[in-house]
Order: sequence, then C-alpha cells, then structure tokens
Amino acid sequence: MKRLLAPIWRAIRGPLQWRILWLAHSKYMIGVTGVVRDDAGRVLVLRHRMWPAERQWGLPTGYAVAGEDFAQTVVREVREETGLDVKPGRLVHLKSGYRLRVEVAYEARLVGDATFSIDSFEILEARWVTPDSLPHGMQDSHRQLITGSTPD
Repeated sequence: MKRLLAPIWRAIRGPLQWRILWLAHSKYMIGVTGVVRDDAGRVLVLRHRMWPAERQWGLPTGYAVAGEDFAQTVVREVREETGLDVKPGRLVHLKSGYRLRVEVAYEARLVGDATFSIDSFEILEARWVTPDSLPHGMQDSHRQLITGSTPD
C-alpha cells in the first residue's frame, strides 16, 4: 500500500496535496500574549471585561488571524486594546496540548507615546505596574510570564 501511495502523493503536488493535508489534520486557534514593558521596566496589565470576575487582570492577549505573523499579533492586539504602539521581541512561551488552542507569548517594548486609548468593549482598565506590584486577580499563567517562571 505504501509503495502505491507514495508515487500518487508525489504526483498530486501543489494545491490538491495541501487541501488533503488540511482536511486530514487538526485545526487550532493560536492565542497570542504580549509581555509589554516600558523603558522603566514596568509591565502593561489590563483588566479584561470578558474574563472571570475573580481573574480579570492579565496581559494583552488575543487570537492570531489567518496568515498573521504571531509577533505582529502582539502589535495588533496591544494597539486594538490600548492604543499603544509596541515593538515585538523574543518568543518567551509556546505551549500546545490543549484541545483546539496553542498558546504563544512574546516580549514587547513600548515605542512612542504611553497615552492609553482603551477599547471599552474588551478592556475595563489598563495600568503600568512593576513586576512586584501586580494587581489582585492576575491570571497565574500571566504572572509567571512576567516573572520569567514557566507557565503551566
């Protein structure tokens, strides 16, 4: 069977091969988080409207759109949620194993003005805080990203 399938697979190169692969494999949402710092070393934290009331504080987070570079997802999400411009840095976290989601996190630096323009649909509040003064109700995994420990 393998000897029969290999030449057929090689013969259908291109779009048909990609369509078969797409149909045969799992599809995932990519959740992207930004650990955004300013020049003073403070971290941007947001109080998210849609998150559970006891854990509303966290980092800027959103889902990548098809074809988007994950580092650019951080730039887009921070701009949409806060109006701030950031420059993405290094990848600090990548985790799979969830049913339909992969988590990705990047460091990012504030560039330009630090004046907030909050998206009130998603975000209730934005603050710059030091890593040792994180607000009560902070997501544990985001706290770990900020302190440099490995999120579960």
